[in-house]
Amino acid sequence: MASDQPPSRFLDQLRKQSDALRKTQGEESRPIEDTLRAMDRQLWTAFRWLDEALRHLEVIRPRVQHAFQLPGVLTINAPRYERGFISYRRRAVGGLDLLEHVELFYRLTNEAPLVLKVQPGSASGIDERLRGAHLQFRYDTELDEHRVVRHGVFTISPEITAQVRFEPDYRRQRVEVTLRNIDRFESVILDFAGNALGEPALEDLVHFILGENNQFLRRAPLAGMGGRRHDAALATAAGSFPARSTA
Repeated sequence: MASDQPPSRFLDQLRKQSDALRKTQGEESRPIEDTLRAMDRQLWTAFRWLDEALRHLEVIRPRVQHAFQLPGVLTINAPRYERGFISYRRRAVGGLDLLEHVELFYRLTNEAPLVLKVQPGSASGIDERLRGAHLQFRYDTELDEHRVVRHGVFTISPEITAQVRFEPDYRRQRVEVTLRNIDRFESVILDFAGNALGEPALEDLVHFILGENNQFLRRAPLAGMGGRRHDAALATAAGSFPARSTA
């Protein structure tokens, strides 16, 4: 005879707690090699996913809905995605061959160069800020009738090189994601869980790159911002994009 007694809410609560604990204990008891390989596999899957996304974006060449500002100097509004590439490096970790980092670079551009006239005394400060943003430019001087320098003239190529770097910490099971020049001339560093960079997170990253939303920034705690880490890699990448043919 079936019991008419309703299910016990208390037992349901205990059941959920014990199931969750069994799952956690099972994950903690996995061999460390399996844990490292799982993290490496997710990063490698992210590499392939982003590699394909970049190839599609190079065909579409969408406008990116960000405004890049150097206050008091210039603003580059809604540049167009031009092209990008992704690379990786592997290293030995605990006797395993694992990804050391995955690094994504891309270029945004507008058609017309920007011309900026400044007082000669302020030219060195403008020069430093443009170099810090990895913007290419030419500097000339404008003379008056007495051959005295009247203005410094910067002709600036509106080409922005941006970087996303995924750097795993296999010991902590975390991935540090550095975003450089994504929505501004600045670095932002996020601290992701080792298994948190699945396809939904990658989709949010591409939406953020295109200026469609900033949900990617909400997926992980902030680990730092405003720094100049990996500037050498960004400077190298800025010079590695061949000019697009207009023929």
